[in-house]
Amino acid sequence: MKVALKIAFLLLSLGFLLYLYLPSPEFPEQLDDAYVSNEPADVETPLRRGYYTDYGRNEVLAHYQEEFNKSNFFEVPLPTYRLNYPPEEAQTLIRDQARSTFLEEIVHPFRESIFVNGFEPKLAQDAIKIDEKDWRQKVIVRYVPSNLGIRLLIGFLTLGLTLLISKNLYQAAIDIKKELK
Repeated sequence: MKVALKIAFLLLSLGFLLYLYLPSPEFPEQLDDAYVSNEPADVETPLRRGYYTDYGRNEVLAHYQEEFNKSNFFEVPLPTYRLNYPPEEAQTLIRDQARSTFLEEIVHPFRESIFVNGFEPKLAQDAIKIDEKDWRQKVIVRYVPSNLGIRLLIGFLTLGLTLLISKNLYQAAIDIKKELK
């Protein structure tokens, strides 16, 4: 039993380290039929891009989750999950003065993530009109890459702590079993 647990831990550890070592995905492709924003705040860094689109929130998030869930290495699927933030956090997480009706983060655990911020105007005075076309919303996507060395360091530390805690729990269970006899 002990040998089987060690082999299972070793295999899971190798899989985890391989996951961490996979190359990061590129910046996700823009939405179909989206107009690329040329506003100064949307082009000041290659890690943040703005788009005008007629898609709704669900279509936008589905698109970016699909774009972001594969590695560049043979399109290996990566585990992803979404975190929903209050729109007020957009000024901190996207950029100051960003307007927002929704803000979600699509995360690869222990790796990179993207923030997807959408602003859908509710008032006529906030309507988005670019080049004589009315747009449903403005979407800002911010890519937060991670460093491979730091990923691997955190991965090794996590595995080491997991091993240490597992050994201590195993020893505690043995001690409790002895006391109950």
